[in-house]
Amino acid sequence: MEITNDHFLYDLIAKELEANPFGRPMCTRFPPEPNGYLHIGSAYAIHTNYMLAHKYGGAFHLRFDDTNPLKEDIEYVNAIIEDLKWLGYDPGECIFYGSDYSETNYNAAIKLIERGKAYVCYLSPEQMTSYRGTLTEPGTNSPYRDRSVEENLELFGKMKNGDFPTASKVLRAKIDMSSPNMNMRDPVLYRIIHAEHYRTGSDWCIYPMYDFAHPIQDAIEGITYSLCSIEFKDHRPLYEWVLRELELEEPPRQREFGRLNLTGVVTSKRFLRELVAGGYVDGWDDPRLPTIRGLRRRGFTPESIRSFIADIGGIRTQATVDIAMLEHSLRQDLKAKTASVMAVLRPLKVVITNYPDDTVELLPIENNSENEALGKREVPFSKTIYIERDDYMEQPPGDFHRLAPGKEVRLKGAYFIRCEEAVKDPDTGEITELRCTYDPLTKSGSGFTGRKVKGTIHWVSAAHAVRADVFLYEPLLLHQDVPSDEDGDWSGSINPDSLVVVYDCLLEAFAGTLKPEQKVQFFRHGYFCADSKLSTDEKLVFNRIVLLKDSWRKRTT
Repeated sequence: MEITNDHFLYDLIAKELEANPFGRPMCTRFPPEPNGYLHIGSAYAIHTNYMLAHKYGGAFHLRFDDTNPLKEDIEYVNAIIEDLKWLGYDPGECIFYGSDYSETNYNAAIKLIERGKAYVCYLSPEQMTSYRGTLTEPGTNSPYRDRSVEENLELFGKMKNGDFPTASKVLRAKIDMSSPNMNMRDPVLYRIIHAEHYRTGSDWCIYPMYDFAHPIQDAIEGITYSLCSIEFKDHRPLYEWVLRELELEEPPRQREFGRLNLTGVVTSKRFLRELVAGGYVDGWDDPRLPTIRGLRRRGFTPESIRSFIADIGGIRTQATVDIAMLEHSLRQDLKAKTASVMAVLRPLKVVITNYPDDTVELLPIENNSENEALGKREVPFSKTIYIERDDYMEQPPGDFHRLAPGKEVRLKGAYFIRCEEAVKDPDTGEITELRCTYDPLTKSGSGFTGRKVKGTIHWVSAAHAVRADVFLYEPLLLHQDVPSDEDGDWSGSINPDSLVVVYDCLLEAFAGTLKPEQKVQFFRHGYFCADSKLSTDEKLVFNRIVLLKDSWRKRTT
């Protein structure tokens, strides 16, 4: 992958490295919690860590922050590993688990207790919040803050041995209850959770908090830079306090970058979970979601996602980027490497009255006009075909260059046809069939230089068409705001037209050979992907990935 320099972290870290603060190679990490699926914001964080490591010839680690057995599952672990590899950020053998460091974390906590820097606290969560103070008022010391080292060691040992119920006691750091940084007001380091862990089983019933375990794990793995999103900036003093109090040499350094949001979607794991649990979407892989699973199922390519992230460059704070920029990167990636096929989404029958009844021609049509290397395919042509219903108008305006009474158009890769008659349903007046004639001298590639027509339309042979359902997607949200209520009611925020299903579309026979996740361009309709979840042997399903043209709007960063 190409490494760009358009990132403020590259400049910042380059200056720090001039002082040679580390006697070890560059090493970064991505530390997801295995309690959900990765999304486009995760991809930005992964890219930032991965590319920085490789810029300086270092290593990139994937480390699961699996220290909360109530929410974690091996399903998410496997999905995250698969998604990283699909994106192109393969950690290789450098896959680690925070739960494997349980003994080291515990011993680190013992060391803090022995140094008088941690104590066991009996305050309830509600009491702890009350004692914590506010942004303008200092907190109050816990009545258990001045226990002796011996008493704290004994109580912490009992916590580890399972002598106390869940959430009844915690281990807290002894720092400063009057600190202007709320994260430094004696934060919780360990809590009691009696639950089966997906990896360690029932070996432990106390689990470290992220802010405590994370710097220790970084140090164990030789991480040089812990690159975090901007919301962790206020946590950096605690990260540095833990490393300093444990007297670790050449401690890793935490540096922050901005958080990526996209217009029309949500990237908060909590909100994504509400959408899935509430049945507003078809699971974590719904093509309307910005999860890597959803983007992949819809038809996005890893190359387009990486290109999009690289084009954004460094984000210093929180930023919302127009999703049109991601769609532009996708078009740039797809336009030269996908075949263009004919698909009629709303069919109108056309009978070519002067074409031989039993004749089928195989017409050569290029697969991609921008890439000759993709070659050509043979498309069957016969007496009865289907065209798009909106490619015919009885009383067209002057700028309508498709089919109309007495008018001619070219069929893509085939012949000129002229509309001679429109057959209507006697009860509804709806047009059910067009009867046309063709000019055999106008066959594509024949060198015909006679009259010209302004319009070219696509078509499929009725006898050879493949049936498919087509899913047309628009932004999931009506606006960027998210529900403010507690129950996660998204009904007023969902775009009712975010998914429109067009049933029984007719595609040329070539489409029937496509494999799940294979991408194609449907003439005039956009880029589409064979759905990997809903397609069956009886019926194909295609997702519209993106329209053919940019609906570009200026991004906000």
